Amino acid sequence: MAAFQPGSPDQAAFLEELLAAGLLIDSGVSGVYGRGSEFERVRWAFDGLVTRTGAVDAPEHMAFPPVLPRRNLEQIGYLKSFPHLAGAIFSFEGDEAQAAEQGQRAGRHDDWSEFQSQTELVLTPAACYPVYPAIAARGPLAPGGVTVDAGGSYVFRHEPSGDPARLQMFHQREIVRIGEPQTVAAWRDAWRDRSVGLLRSVGLEADFDVANDPFFGRAGQLLARSQRAQTLKFEVRVQIAGPEPTAVASFNYHQDHFTGTYGIAMENGGGTAHTACLGFGLERITLALLHAHGLEVDAWPEPVLERLQLT
Repeated sequence: MAAFQPGSPDQAAFLEELLAAGLLIDSGVSGVYGRGSEFERVRWAFDGLVTRTGAVDAPEHMAFPPVLPRRNLEQIGYLKSFPHLAGAIFSFEGDEAQAAEQGQRAGRHDDWSEFQSQTELVLTPAACYPVYPAIAARGPLAPGGVTVDAGGSYVFRHEPSGDPARLQMFHQREIVRIGEPQTVAAWRDAWRDRSVGLLRSVGLEADFDVANDPFFGRAGQLLARSQRAQTLKFEVRVQIAGPEPTAVASFNYHQDHFTGTYGIAMENGGGTAHTACLGFGLERITLALLHAHGLEVDAWPEPVLERLQLT
């Protein structure tokens, strides 16, 4: 079981304010909350701003459910790097006696996992993951490659926390670039800078820095150092409820990790393609906006409301 990460006093106080205002709705499980109408109003507004900003790339739009074939997660090696974050889906396939026993145990909140069997599905941990096999199925890419907007899908990370910005289930607005290495790297860097400006335009004090993914174990420490040394990952961070700024957007250059796994190549002998992705954490950005401007959305500064088209 993932260790519970307690929030700071400021994070705990902010969470209580959000719950009291009905912006978040308590589920009884840390990191899993319902969202009130005003919270969703802001989340959808920022999501729309990303859509308008990204229109310059003329992306192809795809939408996927928040579940992924288990084989895909296995192929990309996710369980080697992030076993502590994964969520597998199990289901009942027993007989009537087992169903009765399962129900009795569930009624006592006892362990009933022995009656569950692993299915072919897992919870999606990153919204870009379904894109790569979908593109691979088309065959070699034309020069210039493709840009895919995978939308703001729900994703799952098993890291229960008292920090309202560290959710177990959240919307990740993901855009993926697949093409020649130099094309992909330039796109990633352009969006990194563009995103800082986008967040600052809605009144958030945003800055980017080199980062690494939360790889697991001792081998993961080596991967993290390599990722930083090659500047393969950037994060844009803003202040939410402290004590340190929180990452609200990330920009990863995967090189040929996904294209090598799925056999995505450029046509006419153009070689193996590379991939990069950007991801906005929509709930985190919504929380950052509420923390910066107050819980009464209609009282926010007029330029912010206009930028988000909330007026």
